[in-house]
Amino acid sequence: MLRNYIDLSLRNLWRNRKVSAISIIGLAVGLAGGLVIFLLVSYLFSFDRYHANADRTYWLVTDIRHDNVTPADAVPRPLGEVLRRDYPFVESAVRLENMFGRIISVPDNQGRFVKKFEESRTVCFTEPQYFNVFDVEWVEGDPKSALVAPNTVVLSEQYAQKYFGDDKPIGRILRFDNQVNLIVTGIIKNPPSNTKLRYDALISYSTIPVLMGGEGERSMQSWGNTRAMCFVTLRAGTPVEQLTSVFSVIKKKYMTAKEASMFDFHALPLSDLSHNPQYGGHAPRPILYALIIVGILLVLAACINFINLATARAMKRAKEVGVRKAIGSTRWQLIGQFMTETTLITLGAVVLALLLTQLSLPLLNTALAVLRADLSVLDLLQPRALAWFTALVLSVILLAGFYPALVTARFNPLTALRASSSGRLTTQQAGSVSIRRVLIVVQFFITQFFVIGVIVLLAQVRYLQKTELGFTKEAILTIPVPTQNVTRQQALRERLGAIPGVEQVALGADPPASFSRGPVPFTFDTRTEPEKFPTRVKVGDMNYVPLFGINLVAGRNFRTNDTTQTEALVNILMSKQLGFRSPGELLGKRLTIWGATRTIVGVVNDFHTDALKIGISPTTILNYAGENHMAALKINPASMPTTLKAVEKTWNGLFPEHVFKASFVDALLSELYLTEHILLGLAEAFSLMAILICCLGLYGLVAFMAEVKTKEIGVRKVLGANLSQLLWLFGREFSKLIVIGFMLAAPLGGFLMNNWLQGYAYHIELGWWFFALTLLIAVGITVLTISYESMKAVLTNPARILRME
Repeated sequence: MLRNYIDLSLRNLWRNRKVSAISIIGLAVGLAGGLVIFLLVSYLFSFDRYHANADRTYWLVTDIRHDNVTPADAVPRPLGEVLRRDYPFVESAVRLENMFGRIISVPDNQGRFVKKFEESRTVCFTEPQYFNVFDVEWVEGDPKSALVAPNTVVLSEQYAQKYFGDDKPIGRILRFDNQVNLIVTGIIKNPPSNTKLRYDALISYSTIPVLMGGEGERSMQSWGNTRAMCFVTLRAGTPVEQLTSVFSVIKKKYMTAKEASMFDFHALPLSDLSHNPQYGGHAPRPILYALIIVGILLVLAACINFINLATARAMKRAKEVGVRKAIGSTRWQLIGQFMTETTLITLGAVVLALLLTQLSLPLLNTALAVLRADLSVLDLLQPRALAWFTALVLSVILLAGFYPALVTARFNPLTALRASSSGRLTTQQAGSVSIRRVLIVVQFFITQFFVIGVIVLLAQVRYLQKTELGFTKEAILTIPVPTQNVTRQQALRERLGAIPGVEQVALGADPPASFSRGPVPFTFDTRTEPEKFPTRVKVGDMNYVPLFGINLVAGRNFRTNDTTQTEALVNILMSKQLGFRSPGELLGKRLTIWGATRTIVGVVNDFHTDALKIGISPTTILNYAGENHMAALKINPASMPTTLKAVEKTWNGLFPEHVFKASFVDALLSELYLTEHILLGLAEAFSLMAILICCLGLYGLVAFMAEVKTKEIGVRKVLGANLSQLLWLFGREFSKLIVIGFMLAAPLGGFLMNNWLQGYAYHIELGWWFFALTLLIAVGITVLTISYESMKAVLTNPARILRME
């Protein structure tokens, strides 16, 4: 019987291969979208869950209290040591500190450097307890002793190969930031991509005091700032409340009253490391849940296509059903036959979906390159993924196949045979028209819902890119300044300024808007207590303000680039929050920041120091040579290529032991909106999928409608109907359904996108044109999809149609 079902199904699918192809492609596109989303969400949810003790490991974070609360992903350095030493319920605790933009050099036997690398995000200082808290597979070395001594480092296999090639790395020397030598004491397996703690070079924590010199030991015991990420593994059975309850005891014992009032410590599950945007998480759970809903909608849209086409085709199969029932087929045997066809279509769609998924994953991996994503369709072979995928396929078969099979199998044999000879089997007999219309409305709703999301996302991203930031960003190149020596900094400025095409040179810490340090507390004028609000600090010399086009509204700029560093500039918002009505009233006042007292000599216009998701902050600009890590160069666009080569040559001549790295400010600013660009790319891709599915379904339906309405069209043409009246036969079927779908999609899409926009301090406003454009696109898609088949039907010679009847 099963073989007979399969033979008949294959024969029928081939006979109706046009509709079968539409069904298979539609299902495949929907399944491919669902698979891509499943693989992406599974990957993002898997971050740092693979550690054996992940369920009892916690990440300690700090809320820094001023006038506002500022979240920090770090804690004071001594906290981890105190927890590990004084509290038995703590099984282990580890501190680590990230390093950015540091140089690691590989010396040869003559003391020269044969290789040099700038490392960011993959190097950290940490303790031997790191290997107790996190699962790391060792290749060579002893995890208990490898990071005990100062000036030691453990490398991943990838970095060992990168630094030393095929030579044996254990015992070799690396030069760190041209300050200390590091001895390689261990080799570990490369970290997986699904971890936020993706470190390829682990330097012993005891190296930090060596680098800091005389202030090193005091800094290691300081409770007044947050510098170290800290992870704590509790003993089995210990509730996290026991850990959080000791924070107040520790603050009282080790911190001053002022420090204790500023810091609130919290313990977050290790699984929150990637999902908490307050503390740097890149995959907030609401976004992942939204992606899951998108995947469900895509699969649902594909199933709706199949149901609509299958129930519409049921009228063509009336004679087959009547004959089968007349010779003794039961209703369930007929359902089995039609479910077999659905299964074959679904299996064909699954094969095509897997191919489409694999073809699209390289693009997704490229978009997620910052995470080192390595998604593959082979990930579906994992036990949990395979179980989910099997359940999805079975659900699609049941969802897409059972209702059409039930509708077809319930035909009355006498009615079906009469209808097949007379051609009068109605659409009502082939399944409820209301149900089919509801399904089409759902499909239009899904399509227009996606279109609204893409239009709003696109408009917001363009708004973020084009909004004035309060400073100039075009044609400004940034390069590193790898020295704190004022004389060498001055030499770099003079040499760069002499290059043709370089119009201005400024030294500073970073551009006006960047991934910068957190807000800094300060004391104003003669007040004895710090202000209730902190200030953002930007470091720049006398050329910084004019080069970036930041306007002075009162006072003057820094006068010199000498080492006195006793002056400060502030923005207008800073003066307002200090209680001054006029910016000029602030001139000559003092503020104490970073342990030094400075005089306010100028007030500048407000400018953005962060992404536009965050509002403008009170900001202070300091001239502090010790923090000059960047040189900003205003480049003449007419001579850009030649100037860039000359800049690199000049820089390499001054700092041969370091690595040259250049970036334009506008490119750096685009990194602030990496998440938005990824979301936009995903939304565009999934919207195209939804539109394609909708188009396939509409095309199949209008092709079938053209067959059904052939006689009606012929009669109407004979009676004098014109072209527009005949086309309206098709248009009226879909126009009201489009409007109903729009009336459902517009309020929901508008509500969700408006809530998303509220997360930005600066955002577009949802105007009527967003929704009008959505409706126009939906109408355009429908007209383009149905136009060919409908025109072909109405232009057919009526004499031929009626003669055939």
